[in-house]
Amino acid sequence: MVLSGDLRFNPLTDSLTAADGSKFKLEAPTGDNLPSKGFDPGVDTYQEPPKDNESLKVDVDPKSNRLQLLEPFEPWDGKDFIDFPILIKIKGKCTTDHISAAGPCAINEENNEANKIKNRLTNEWGKVPDTARYYKSKNIPWIVIGDENYGEGSSREHAALEPRFLGGRAIIVKSFARIHETNLKKQGLLALTFDNPDDYDKIKPDDKISLIGLNKLAPNEPVECRIKHSNGKTETIKLNHTLNESQIEWFKAGSALNAMRTFFASKKGQKMIDKATG
Repeated sequence: MVLSGDLRFNPLTDSLTAADGSKFKLEAPTGDNLPSKGFDPGVDTYQEPPKDNESLKVDVDPKSNRLQLLEPFEPWDGKDFIDFPILIKIKGKCTTDHISAAGPCAINEENNEANKIKNRLTNEWGKVPDTARYYKSKNIPWIVIGDENYGEGSSREHAALEPRFLGGRAIIVKSFARIHETNLKKQGLLALTFDNPDDYDKIKPDDKISLIGLNKLAPNEPVECRIKHSNGKTETIKLNHTLNESQIEWFKAGSALNAMRTFFASKKGQKMIDKATG
């Protein structure tokens, strides 16, 4: 229909009429089923990893505004999270576009505005990343409180990497988008959900959050959360998680990459490498 205006047109056998009235047929598409020169054997293109990678250095211009070499995230210090401030209590939808900004930021419950939160140390209002960066400069870790299906949308890794880099330690929500929940775990963040979703309403943006008993963190075991209100009163709620044994090691190591680095530096890891490389 598109080519001739007739559903009966067969492009394999029928002719078309050109603008000058001449007839012509279409040529069937062709292609090589296999490379005419054969496959690259890989002899001249494979680059073997160096025997000693300790001497390797990745050069990044220190004046670059786009690239930066990141140091490994610090491992968990073995202590409970005590009286951590809430960076933002999110109201409603929070996608990975909201977190790793590719659009408007999430809505702050405290003022119903996007990308405007109160710095609990200075009492000044500012942007979310700027406030997080200020807390980090003061060595103050922070927590985010979220709503349903936190982290929905694209599975961008930076939506987990950026909060971790800026000092985040835990994300507490009603529910997670599955892939983002895993991404948070890989960056060493605690991804926690309210055992009772209504407990979301107990937390106020100016509260402080404590996570107790982290040294007993185990699969299928809830985490105790203590909420300290600005008036001094406290409440205790239960949080759940989906961390397995390996993911708990990621948290303790500071990230999945840290855990992998530690493993492959061990004797067991070296034996695995030797076996794989012959």
